[in-house]
Amino acid sequence: MAIKEGDFIKLSYTGSVNGNVFDSTFEEEAKTANIHSENAIYGPVTICVGQKHVILGLDEALVGMEAGAEGDITVLPEKAFGDRDMKRVQSYPKNKFTQKPVRGMPVKMEELGEGTVVDVIGNRVIVDFNAPLAGQTLVYHYKIEEEVTDPLEELKGLIRLYAGREMEATLEDEKATVTLPAGINYDRRWMLWRGRIIHEGFEHIKGISEIVLVESYKKPEKKEE
Repeated sequence: MAIKEGDFIKLSYTGSVNGNVFDSTFEEEAKTANIHSENAIYGPVTICVGQKHVILGLDEALVGMEAGAEGDITVLPEKAFGDRDMKRVQSYPKNKFTQKPVRGMPVKMEELGEGTVVDVIGNRVIVDFNAPLAGQTLVYHYKIEEEVTDPLEELKGLIRLYAGREMEATLEDEKATVTLPAGINYDRRWMLWRGRIIHEGFEHIKGISEIVLVESYKKPEKKEE
């Protein structure tokens, strides 16, 4: 059956630019490309097609395909990270920075947000606020592993996608209960995307009418003297 917008699928992919891999769901591929992260979860990702859970050009191409489809797709800048805008490359006096600026250092400015120091010339610091892959044509190798129809697996997929971690969850009588890991409220990514997960859970998943987030703490055991 052809996949349509709103369907959940498990997707594997590797993205490259000029032959260099910049993203992959395959751990060995990430290691080979020197982009491996110890904190990342590798393996197929569960996404909702048409919701921009992956780059727009790839997301659009998935519509009409079937489970098991595999291939390569070229994504032009307008459906990837956009064209490079020279107005987003700005010069600042060195004394505007609280720490010594060096090439490659990430910075954040009120007016343009997050950027990267690309050069330091005398007392001037050049910061690029474009996305690192802006203006680049991307190539994705992808495989649609399977369609996901279980509401609980769809919710777990959203949690992993946005929070970058897996959590225990159960579903009974359309009530989903998610057990939060200890210390999760100190996780900036979770706090940023928690509302989005709940919103999309109700918006796109059939069979869930209530989501309960449970925090549980155990009293530490006393060490024997």
